[in-house]
Amino acid sequence: MRIGIYGGTFNPIHTAHVHLVREFIKRLSLDRVILIPTGTPPHKATHQLASGADRIEMCRLAAADIAECPVTVSDIEVLRTGKSYTADTMTELKAQYPDDELFLLMGEDMFLTVDRWYRPETIFALAKICASPRSADGFRQLKEKKRELEDRFGARCCVEDIPYWNISSTEIRKMAAAGEELNGMTPVSVAKYIREHKLYEKGGRRE
Repeated sequence: MRIGIYGGTFNPIHTAHVHLVREFIKRLSLDRVILIPTGTPPHKATHQLASGADRIEMCRLAAADIAECPVTVSDIEVLRTGKSYTADTMTELKAQYPDDELFLLMGEDMFLTVDRWYRPETIFALAKICASPRSADGFRQLKEKKRELEDRFGARCCVEDIPYWNISSTEIRKMAAAGEELNGMTPVSVAKYIREHKLYEKGGRRE
């Protein structure tokens, strides 16, 4: 089985994330995708971070909109204490799916720095790294980085020129805090969840 692994803060998950998953499913012929909200992300500040339970539920709601293949949500990182590292996650997932081929899906920013992550050699040994651009010059940069990772680490990489949707979780949180509608920014079910639970609002469940 070909399994796509898509991790992220997902604070909140939005329509660009869903678009990316759908495109990777089609282009890589994935049989299954696992969404993994981060616990304590090592690369980002954690202010305005919704709870792990809320981010898991929003991912589940978004996954229900993806019909191309089964999409599930894992709490493997949310339940982990301390910093959340991809190398640890991939080691655990490979133990769960020893006979399956794992594809680690990511955007431009992550791919360009993945060799500086904790234990990158472990990540490269356990999964094929697949990226898509997030900027006008991104595809060129990704192709250059792909060659570098293959030469330096023997990494298995693929770069897909997926059209980028310019949607920002930061902007969504600002809009939610201001009580604005999130039309088209998140799946309808996610927007409803954010509104009903007052996520990102002052005095709401979590800022």
